[in-house]
Amino acid sequence: MSSRTHRVVRRFRSLPIRSRLALLVAAAVAFAVAAVSVTCWFIVQGKLYDEIDNDLKSSVGPLRPGEFQALTGECRQTPSDSVGMGSRPKTYGQLVRVDGKLCLFPSSTTQVRVTDDDKAVAKDPDPNQGRIRDGTDDHGNKLRVLTTAVTIKYDDDLPPGVAADYSLVIALPLKGTQSTLNELALILLLVSGVGVLGAGAAGLAVARAGLRPVDKLTDAVEHVARTEDLNIRIPVADDSEDEIARLSHSFNAMTSALASSRDLQQQLIADAGHELRTPLTSLRTNIELLTRSEETGRPIPEADRKALLASVKAQMTELAALIGDLQELSRPDTGQHSGRTQIVAWQDTVESALRRARLRGPELTITADVEPWFVRAEPSALERAVVNILDNAVKFSPEGGLIEVRLTEGVLTVRDHGPGIPADELPYVFDRFWRSPGARALPGSGLGLSIVARTVQQAGGEVSLSPAEGGGTVATVRLPGAAVPPPEDPPTS
Repeated sequence: MSSRTHRVVRRFRSLPIRSRLALLVAAAVAFAVAAVSVTCWFIVQGKLYDEIDNDLKSSVGPLRPGEFQALTGECRQTPSDSVGMGSRPKTYGQLVRVDGKLCLFPSSTTQVRVTDDDKAVAKDPDPNQGRIRDGTDDHGNKLRVLTTAVTIKYDDDLPPGVAADYSLVIALPLKGTQSTLNELALILLLVSGVGVLGAGAAGLAVARAGLRPVDKLTDAVEHVARTEDLNIRIPVADDSEDEIARLSHSFNAMTSALASSRDLQQQLIADAGHELRTPLTSLRTNIELLTRSEETGRPIPEADRKALLASVKAQMTELAALIGDLQELSRPDTGQHSGRTQIVAWQDTVESALRRARLRGPELTITADVEPWFVRAEPSALERAVVNILDNAVKFSPEGGLIEVRLTEGVLTVRDHGPGIPADELPYVFDRFWRSPGARALPGSGLGLSIVARTVQQAGGEVSLSPAEGGGTVATVRLPGAAVPPPEDPPTS
């Protein structure tokens, strides 16, 4: 591609999309109109030439012996000054001998220029074959010429004979036909020009109408970029399913998701600030007491000092757990993380979580009935979710209580015998930072069950809490999987 073509392409691409659409429509219409016009012109030309050829063929007839002898005897080679030839005033006729000598008809006002084909017909006449061609007269005017053998009618009861060494040349002028074709070409050119201009205007109007939704979308995007207002929506007809409508629906869904994400982020920051304020305030108070004791030289009683240090340690532990939970919840919620998921033996994860739970509640009785089940999940996140469920069971179980754990066919149930959860609080147990009024005095951040719900959802499962028969709560987790591990993928070379 030449540099000039490159410049044209770059200039075309730099045009607004409306202008490009209008130019493309105009170019397409121009091509179609040009093709139709040229085809029409050639068809009309063929029809007109066919009519002339038919007129030439119908004007050819046998000569009487007297007519033939008069033409060949006189053999006039100069045109007559008279105009017309009786019934055929526009037809030019002449005889051509083998040597090229002409014998003009009396009515001929011009002579047709002879070619070698005319002489060939005179040399080898064939009454059943004629040759039609374009020719000129002695003034250079264009003619349609028919050359055929000369036939002589001696007797009406006998077929005509062929005159040797002569050919008959009949011609019609093409001036009228060419004038008609020129007028037709001019008309087609004007119609084509009007059609192209109309197509360009129509293309521009269609582009404006078709791109009006895109303008609205562009205005909306610019508004969001300028004001960060994610509540803007583009109106879309409910029954519209074209590409623009799909784009508008996608934009509305995107802004809704962004607005929801921003609201959740702000809510998370606000809740985290609220939850962090309490342990930080307590830490600050305890540390100020210890610092003031050192500065004033008035020691704190040993028992109180140990209680303060234990409180500081507990609050630091609570802060570390809260920060870890916040880090877990800050990860993008995009379903399964393909880079970290793998086939996990869920029964081993449950056994590991049970060991940790028994250490945290040594006074409790924890029974387990665990069957093999293999799932696709992130190992550390899945173990953390199971640990959080067991921690809640340990936290709310009475001293010496029983916790029953069962894993069967991909369903994990953890049943405790604690106070249970009121029915009106069940819809909120998986919300971030939500804590039951009766549990706010207990340690925790209110994020544990949120992490459980998120992890289970990413693994394609379901989690629920429900009151247990006879008191307590049952936590149920369902994960898709199989009782046997799937075959490993063959190594790639």
